[in-house]
Order: sequence, then structure tokens, then C-alpha cells
Amino acid sequence: MTRKVGIIGAGHVGADVAFSLVTQGLCDTIVLLDEDEKKAGSQALELRDMASLTASRVKIIANDYSELHNADVLVIAVGPKTLLREDRLEELAETRAAVREVIPRVIASGFGGVIVNITNPCDVITQIIQQTSGFLHSQVFGTGTSLDTARMKRVVGEFFDIDPQSVTGYVMGEHGESQFVAWSTVTVGGCPVAQLAGDRDVDWASMQDAVRGGGWEILQGKGWTSFGIATATARLVDAILSDAHSVYLVSAWDEELNVYIGQPAVIGKNGVVQTLRPELTVYEGVAYHASARVIAAALKSEK
Repeated sequence: MTRKVGIIGAGHVGADVAFSLVTQGLCDTIVLLDEDEKKAGSQALELRDMASLTASRVKIIANDYSELHNADVLVIAVGPKTLLREDRLEELAETRAAVREVIPRVIASGFGGVIVNITNPCDVITQIIQQTSGFLHSQVFGTGTSLDTARMKRVVGEFFDIDPQSVTGYVMGEHGESQFVAWSTVTVGGCPVAQLAGDRDVDWASMQDAVRGGGWEILQGKGWTSFGIATATARLVDAILSDAHSVYLVSAWDEELNVYIGQPAVIGKNGVVQTLRPELTVYEGVAYHASARVIAAALKSEK
């Protein structure tokens, strides 16, 4: 069985997703699409140049929407023309127009797989993709706070001098300014992070700000972010292709609040198998609902 992945958007993020998939040998075929066909063609050519240097062979196809008809996964990585915006919601007008243009072409191709959205504002655009495509809510999800969760693990790991891979826990809510670290879920080796801190004076608010502002700091320095989100996306694609039933922090549909929002979910071959609702503190529950209202307001304003 051929593992086939489509990627719409051949800029920094889309290209790095393709690079991650190729170097890790996670799929057999990649279809790379972009409104700038020359860019997509060049990215595909450079990825083909790697063929003799990677552990497994991956076929790269550029600029052919019809090739999506039998793809298992489609990654939406359409970016705005201007990247230096601190609030991702500011990108909405431009990115919603872009996805509303490409999704009908995807449907026309006969694609029936799982859609993973990266395009910001992630939660809002994911809902627009679902509504435009008519796919099941479980079939469409966004990367959401997966990268923010990775940043939290880095921040906590650096503070306690612990490998971030040994840190567990979640950043939930909007992939944006209203996100929050659910500190009650954060542990190191099964030990709650607050307990690990002991008598140490920890400025939890500053740590949360470091998580929320990590992407902006990178943007200011290099003009874009791509390594982290590309790696997170590659893991999600692998979970779908391998029917892993692994838990990831993604932007998934919340039936109660009627929005896509960052929450832990089980990911398998058909997308979201189920969402999980960890037991939050009262404060965290309030923050989750407040973040959902921000997303809902953005959706209402875009109509």
C-alpha cells in the first residue's frame, strides 16, 4: 500500500514538512502544490536531489491536483504574504480567501482522506476548511497547540535542567494569544511540576509568557518559523498513516462549544478517533472557555 501525502503550500513551512517526511522515510509519495508553480517545482526538484542520500525512496510530484485523488493525508500550509504579525488572527482575511480557493480544487480531485491544517489562524481556518469541504469533523483537524506544547516542554526542561522529552503536559485553547498552559497536567517523570519546584521561587506567569511568545521571538529573529511545526506535522502524518492511535495536542472539534480548539486527541488513520478532556482546575476551565469565545468571535467576524 502506497503512503501518499499532499501538501498545499511550498513555502518555508510546507517545504520543511516535505523535508521532514522525506528524511524520516514516513511516506512513499508526496504531492507538492503551490500557487507559485515554479516554487513548488523547484522545491520538488531539490527534494529529488536528496534521493541518493536518504534511507528510503520517496517519489515527489509537483503541481498536479489530480494526484490527490488517492492521497491518504493532505496538509494545508498556505501562508500569508506578510509573516511578521504577532497576533495570528490578523492573518485571517488573507488566509481564509486562500483556503476557500484551494479546497474546491481538492474536492474536485476526488480526495477523501484526512486533512491536517497548519495555516493560521489555525483553529478558525480549520473550521473554515471543514465547512467548505463538507468532510466529517473527525476527518479535519489542525496542528493547534501541538507546537506550543513542545515549546512548553522546552521552557520547563530548561528551567529544571531536564530533557524536554521527559516533560509531559498540555498547552490548550487557541493557537494564539488566548492559549494557556494547563499546569495541572504538566509532570516530569510522573511528578507534578509544582511539586518538583518545591520551595523554589517559580514565576509561572513568566514561563507561560515564554511559551506564548516563543514563536514571535523566532519570527523577529529569522522572519519565519518552520522547524518545530514541520516536525510536529510529520508526527501527526505518521500517526495517521500508521493508524497509531497516539495522543497529540491538536485543534479538534469541541461539540459542546462548537469550535475547533486545542485539546488532546487520539489520532488514527481516519483522523480524530476521540478527544480527551483532562481534569482541569477551575481557573484552567475558565481559560479554556474564554479561549473558545475568542475563536468563536473570530469566526463570526469573518462571515
